[in-house]
Amino acid sequence: MTAVIETRGLTKTYGTVRALDGLDLSIPRGGVYGVLGPNGAGKSTLFRILLGLIRPTDGTATIMSGPVGDIAHMRLTGSMIETPRYPPYLTARQVLQWLALEHGIAGTADIPHWLERVGLSEAADRKVRGFSVGMMQRLGVAAALISKPELIILDEPTSGMDPPGIQEMRALIRSLAHDDGMTVILASHQLLEVQRVCDRVAILNKGRLVREGAVSELTAVGERLRLSAGPVDKVLAVLGARGTRDGEAVLADIPRAEGPALIRAMVEAGVEINEARWVGTDLEAIFFTETGAVQAPETIHAG
Repeated sequence: MTAVIETRGLTKTYGTVRALDGLDLSIPRGGVYGVLGPNGAGKSTLFRILLGLIRPTDGTATIMSGPVGDIAHMRLTGSMIETPRYPPYLTARQVLQWLALEHGIAGTADIPHWLERVGLSEAADRKVRGFSVGMMQRLGVAAALISKPELIILDEPTSGMDPPGIQEMRALIRSLAHDDGMTVILASHQLLEVQRVCDRVAILNKGRLVREGAVSELTAVGERLRLSAGPVDKVLAVLGARGTRDGEAVLADIPRAEGPALIRAMVEAGVEINEARWVGTDLEAIFFTETGAVQAPETIHAG
């Protein structure tokens, strides 16, 4: 598995505060990778170091197999860190034309294409002073994409968006990874969205890596078969000690290999099965366990 980002002992201190504390992290090339953590976990500091905006106190980092700050490698990287800001008198199209000129790609940047990809075609010629936060986020993503990077870092790309906008951004992120072949690094406090869109995640806490792995593997821990079936008493009778009620359904504590045999036994016992699906723990539960966070989920931030 080729790494697109590697850090070893990466440390950043501000006086007595250790924003990053000996971070060892390897992010594979390809797919969507989530970086999570409560406020002060070190995520924003990590991104700023990777983009050459600040220097580490100690340790090393490489990006795109080259040193941080190397121009050749940085040209292959796009980013949107925090809420973007642009001259309010420019239109969305003019913002991208201006940035393409700064990138040296004014003649090749397909600005209409990226405006369409982020859902801003109809607002392309509106001045950004009237843009909502969600529209500014969309424009920021388009700005990060106009150079067609191989790696893109997105910090809270769905901030300020309504549910349909979040769904559209989720589809775009997956498309960038699977259709365009980009590596997408995503930070978001919307843990359900992260679980839906990311292939792997890293959870940071107090500048250290506390958990890392494939989302499918992390959430498969404690996996059980949830049966929406009836009568419930008959379902429980078939399962015995391995079955517990879950509202109107039943959770079966069995390994996946036994699933088909259990379904057959249920049918033979006269049970009517409406739905059977495997459920495990969710990313939110893992996040709170690993970080010790006590805030309500909607107040958790990933930076």
